[in-house]
Amino acid sequence: MTTTTTTSLFPLQAVLFPGGLLRLKVFEARYLDLVAECLREQRPFGVVALKSGSDTSRRNVEFETIGTMAELIDVDSERPNILQVRCRGMQRFSLAAPTQRDDGLWLAETTSWPDDEALAPTPALLPTVRGLATAIAALNNSGNGAPFLEPYRFDDAAWVANRWCEILPIPQLAKQKLMELTDPLMRLQLVDDFLRSKGVVK
Repeated sequence: MTTTTTTSLFPLQAVLFPGGLLRLKVFEARYLDLVAECLREQRPFGVVALKSGSDTSRRNVEFETIGTMAELIDVDSERPNILQVRCRGMQRFSLAAPTQRDDGLWLAETTSWPDDEALAPTPALLPTVRGLATAIAALNNSGNGAPFLEPYRFDDAAWVANRWCEILPIPQLAKQKLMELTDPLMRLQLVDDFLRSKGVVK
């Protein structure tokens, strides 16, 4: 079921995927207030990638039209007025008519998308699934902390594709287009094609 509502936005030079882990360092007053409101009201906020401009500008700023809701996992305050925030990517949404409040916070009318269908990777895509398991093990041993939230869902094509998309060295626009795909098997197939072209998967 889809719903339409007014959503507070957190624009980034990045793409958030459903199920993804997002770490934020929050220090601007408008976003400190946003985090406080979301904690108090137990609601998510919308993450949307910037196409052009800066979210601090009231001119020449353009957002992608598809974003992802972010749910707060935990919030730490090591220093006054600076928050270390961890979020989980949730449902995707389409947005329209973004407006900026006097305090600089962006709002938009958003319509939620249905979750990806839970589909198992096809046999031809299993090398890419195994490749992700290997990459996760290497990343976990790198000393930088686990890159993904558990549980790991290697039997879910969308989950595997999304996690690969988060760590692949591809442009933001490519990640955006992959996130927008409504066919999770197609998304995973495109990831598989890329990994094979680079010799990562054979």
